[in-house]
Amino acid sequence: MAEKAFQDYYPDQLAHCYGCGHLNEHGHKIRSFWDGDETVCVFTPEPYHTAIPGYVYGGLLASLIDCHCTGTASAAMYRKQGRELGSDPPLRFVTASLNVDYLRPTPIGVPLEVRARATEVTDRKVVMEAWLSAEGEVCVRGKVVTVVMPKHLVKD
Repeated sequence: MAEKAFQDYYPDQLAHCYGCGHLNEHGHKIRSFWDGDETVCVFTPEPYHTAIPGYVYGGLLASLIDCHCTGTASAAMYRKQGRELGSDPPLRFVTASLNVDYLRPTPIGVPLEVRARATEVTDRKVVMEAWLSAEGEVCVRGKVVTVVMPKHLVKD
C-alpha cells in the first residue's frame, strides 16, 4: 500500500483546490510527503504547461510552491501539536504571502521536485522556505507565509 500524502487527509469539503485538491478533476493533484525535516513533492509538467517552447510557465511553478507549502503547513502544525495527520479538528492553511524568485528557466517534460522546510510555526501561522528543482538544478526559490484557514471559508 502506498504512503498517504498530506493532501489525502484533507476532508472532502477542503479537498477542491486546483493545485492540491484530490477532488478537483482538472487540478494538479500534487502529493506531498515528509522527508526528514523537509517535505517533498514531485510533479511532471505536461506540454500544455509551457511558457515558451521547452520551458514551464512561471505561474505553474508558483502554484506548485504555493500548494506544496500549504500542505506542508498543515503537516507541520499536526507535528507540532503531536497529532496524527487527519485527526479532528482538521488543520488547513491558506496563503497569506507568496514570494517567488525565478533563478533560471525550468525545462518542461521532466519531473520537478519541490521541497519545503518550516522556518516558523506558531499557533496561527507557518512560514516556509521552498525550492523547486529540475534535473538536480534549483530553478525557483520561494518564501510562503500561511495562516490557519478562517472558519467562514469552511463549508460543511
